[in-house]
Amino acid sequence: MRETTFVKKNIDKWEKFENLLKKKRPNPDQLANLFIEITDDLAYARTNYPRGKTTAYLNNLAAKVHQSIYRNRREVGSRIISFWLYELPQLFRSVHKEFFYSFLIFFIACLLGALSTAYDDHFARLILGDGYVNMTLRNIENGDPMAVYKGTHQNDMFFSITMNNIRVAFNTFALGLLFSFGTGYFLMVNGFMLGTFQFFFYQKGLLWTSVLSIWIHGTLEISAIIIAGAAGFALGNSILFPRTYSRSVSFRRGAVKGTKIIVGLVPVFIIAGFLESFVTRLTDAPIFLKLLIIGGSAAFIVYYFIIYPIKLDKQAQINPVSYFGMQEKVTEEEKESLV
Repeated sequence: MRETTFVKKNIDKWEKFENLLKKKRPNPDQLANLFIEITDDLAYARTNYPRGKTTAYLNNLAAKVHQSIYRNRREVGSRIISFWLYELPQLFRSVHKEFFYSFLIFFIACLLGALSTAYDDHFARLILGDGYVNMTLRNIENGDPMAVYKGTHQNDMFFSITMNNIRVAFNTFALGLLFSFGTGYFLMVNGFMLGTFQFFFYQKGLLWTSVLSIWIHGTLEISAIIIAGAAGFALGNSILFPRTYSRSVSFRRGAVKGTKIIVGLVPVFIIAGFLESFVTRLTDAPIFLKLLIIGGSAAFIVYYFIIYPIKLDKQAQINPVSYFGMQEKVTEEEKESLV
């Protein structure tokens, strides 16, 4: 059945359900029957129109029914907890395709940065700057190539680095307004810098030393920037490809989704800033401790941003009720555009 046919067939019933929910004391038996019918319609919509606005509308309607039935039940967790456990992973799942594109662009830029550094002796100075290259060469001569992380007091360094990382992430996201090309450009610039930086240390025979230092904080920091790139692409694509929504509605949804993702990245940047300011400078720390931090950070990124959202999505396919309250809200304007 085509989506428009499905909507026309059921829209009167759904509107009656909404009117029932507006009553102060709706009949419990009617609500129970309503809940069953809505979940049946939702299951059908999720199967046949998984990314359609009908599915989003029914999710919202089902959530209202569910909340009406269980209004007096004690909440399982606070709003903040549900945000981190369910809402954010759901948003991450919805931008997994954009996340892949963001990673691919960043990775290719890293390779190009490394390749350019290998074939051009002046490329590192062009990308990293003469001041940074000269300082690093002096540090290498002095036997402490990672001394750059020791030059500032920990507290000052933590604040400045964290704020800078948040600013970079927000810029990466906001540049999606330039039809996604701005986000892609920003990812390429940062990828060039990382690839150049790593190959520069490789040329000096210090690749492993640099990896054990910068990736203590870089695993979280770089991953978060790539995820911010996914949010930027989601924003840009909402303008370029509104699908069945009006362009204004699509843009609003993309902006809300991307903003929530950026907010969700703030704790990641705070932890990355703490590691860079207080841990990375400990260049004499045991190798196993460094590898533990790097490995733990990588495991967290892979699980929370990739595996866990997929698991939640599969659970939602089996039991849509488990996702109620976590779906994006459908406005009246979006509802009216269903028919």
